[in-house]
Amino acid sequence: MEQQLEDQRFILKVVWLDNNAAIAVDQVVGKGTSPLTAYFFWPRNDAWEQLKEQLEAKHWISETDRIKLLNQATEVINYWQEYSKYTSMSEAQAKFPEVVFAGSN
Repeated sequence: MEQQLEDQRFILKVVWLDNNAAIAVDQVVGKGTSPLTAYFFWPRNDAWEQLKEQLEAKHWISETDRIKLLNQATEVINYWQEYSKYTSMSEAQAKFPEVVFAGSN
């Protein structure tokens, strides 16, 4: 995991809950991370659209990085919608090793 973090400039973070999934992006700074966006909750709000707007407002983020992060967010949201009732957070973490998960299950 250490090598993966060193290769990334941004990290998608997910809070995996029973009734919601929250997504945010952190920027890699040195050996740590710094929050880049707030957490956006799905399905309470259109978290993907909110994340897209936040990333587009930061003009210094390359289009390639933005697309990669939004694609990851799409995959995680779709996975949460389909499997959250049957899947633990640790199983989701195993499926998406580049994403940082936290949660209650």
